[in-house]
Amino acid sequence: MATATATLEPRVKPGPTKLLINNQWVDSASGKTFPTVNPSTGEVICQVAEADAADVDQAVSAARKAFEHGPWRNKISASERGKLLNRLADLIEKNIDELARLEALDNGKPYKVAKAADLPLTIACYRYYAGWTDKVQGKTIPIGGDYFCYTRHEPVGVVGQIIPWNFPLLMQAWKLGPALATGNTVVMKPAEQTPLTALRVGELIVEAGFPEGVVNLLPGYGPTAGAAIAWHHDVDKVAFTGSTEVGHLIMEASAKSNLKRVTLELGGKSPNIVFADANMDEAIEGAHFALFFNQGQCCCAGSRLFVEEKAYDEFVEKSAERAKRRTVGDPFDSTTEQGPQVDDVQFEKVMSYIEAGKQDGAKLVAGGNRVGNRGYFVEPTVFADVKDDMKIAREEIFGPVMSIMKFKSIDEVVDRANRSEYGLAAAVWTRDIGKAHAIANRVRAGTVWVNCYDVFDAAAPFGGFKQSGIGRELGEYGLQQYTEVKTVTVKLPN
Repeated sequence: MATATATLEPRVKPGPTKLLINNQWVDSASGKTFPTVNPSTGEVICQVAEADAADVDQAVSAARKAFEHGPWRNKISASERGKLLNRLADLIEKNIDELARLEALDNGKPYKVAKAADLPLTIACYRYYAGWTDKVQGKTIPIGGDYFCYTRHEPVGVVGQIIPWNFPLLMQAWKLGPALATGNTVVMKPAEQTPLTALRVGELIVEAGFPEGVVNLLPGYGPTAGAAIAWHHDVDKVAFTGSTEVGHLIMEASAKSNLKRVTLELGGKSPNIVFADANMDEAIEGAHFALFFNQGQCCCAGSRLFVEEKAYDEFVEKSAERAKRRTVGDPFDSTTEQGPQVDDVQFEKVMSYIEAGKQDGAKLVAGGNRVGNRGYFVEPTVFADVKDDMKIAREEIFGPVMSIMKFKSIDEVVDRANRSEYGLAAAVWTRDIGKAHAIANRVRAGTVWVNCYDVFDAAAPFGGFKQSGIGRELGEYGLQQYTEVKTVTVKLPN
């Protein structure tokens, strides 16, 4: 493993650092700010306005006015909404380098990854939903009697959205795209760790010509701004991506307030299953990517790696070698594969799991240490001989820690794969199409990849079984989460 040295300067300055309410950049009602930190150095980048309940009230009021009385529903047609979303996508593409640098600075992910992966997927998401705006259609229904019956798909109303820090730009697009395509208005809380790109996109939303109050952005903390959105009686729906623990709180608040609609995309402990008949080089590299991509900070990371016993020793040896070659360092170095964890809290959490793996008796075959003496860098870490009841095999680590386990048969591995409170994603590596379909059919997960991992497209729905969430994002299924179905029945004259 090499530690990268900087060859590129960030060359980016933060954009807006205030709240966006009713298309105006304003200070928080309390006047409070909070620091956003560069995880590569631990140094403060800038201070950002801190929203709380009073600001949520103001933003919800603006969103309600825009929904009930503004041009968004009353004058702007569905196709015109599509033009606005396409215009936003164009502006993001125009500023792609700046946004990638800002993402690397605030989040820590490699600049080249942000520019080559996160931004193209973000732009594609807005364009995909721009194409849907005038295609959200109801049905005519032949009911008995002299009646004309049809359905309308209407926007839910004011939507509260709370997004995470691991993919700030992409998660903003996953939320805003379908919500705006179907005619809702939005109050969004970006993650407190990574507010800068969301706010810069807010500037582009205003530039694109979205009406006042349609999109409101409130950087702040979960227990204050986030909770105020979830509890608010004038928010019609809340969409949240984050931990399962917080998902429970969001659902409770939604139920006890005004029974608002809820979609949740939550945690995972996804099984990644490798059979001995797989192309082993592809499986090793694929499993490496499945776990270590984005510093291991993926809800769908292949963090329970099951390898058939006939291939186990070879797989462990080569996976450890690959982890040791992974380049960790400055996100602005073009050779860097892995940047820092997002903040000191996440860094300490990951290091505590590594210690738990050692204490529980797993075999450490690569990594396990901090990289450098500043920032929040962790060595790519690989544990072998992991047992199902170990902490690192049960709990979501959200960091660069691979746990490799051995299995003998399809029935055994399916049973063990399903023995989890989570059900977000899974994968299988095999040349046998029968085995592939058997795993895809029997594993309880919202997404199953075959001989690949982390393949995403705006048209393909994503979401989880069990405690990995409720509802789906992306695709046509994502539109359903943001509409109410109204039935209209008309008595016809004899």
